[in-house]
Amino acid sequence: MKCKILIVVVLIVMVVSFMFAYHVEAQSEKPANEKLVIVWSSADRDVALQMVFMYVSASKQLGMWDDITLVVWGPSAKLLAEDEALQIHIKSIIDAGVVVKACKMCSDSYGVSVKLEKLGIIVKYMQELTDYIKEGRNILTF
Repeated sequence: MKCKILIVVVLIVMVVSFMFAYHVEAQSEKPANEKLVIVWSSADRDVALQMVFMYVSASKQLGMWDDITLVVWGPSAKLLAEDEALQIHIKSIIDAGVVVKACKMCSDSYGVSVKLEKLGIIVKYMQELTDYIKEGRNILTF
């Protein structure tokens, strides 16, 4: 009898644990329409300061999006690697919780991949941009 009770208790604990884990995972996944991907490709410093960084920072501070990813693409990779003031801004953006990624093919072509990685940027091939689009995320380009 004690063995049957123990088995029932273990099964109940397992079911409750599974339900809790499923609930936590379901809650952590944000709907695609609450996710923003900003693709920054401009080598123009003013675009970086007055548009990209300003919007990213305000969006994060004001909670306008549940999930923000900034993608450094093309000429912006070179600009960021060479401009210390922009590097300070990108560090504060990362520290605020924005995911910052850079296109590896682009940053390799400029010879700046290692420098971007040292800034805390995730440098990788960005075929996932296609996934973001197919997922229905909001895409903003500068």
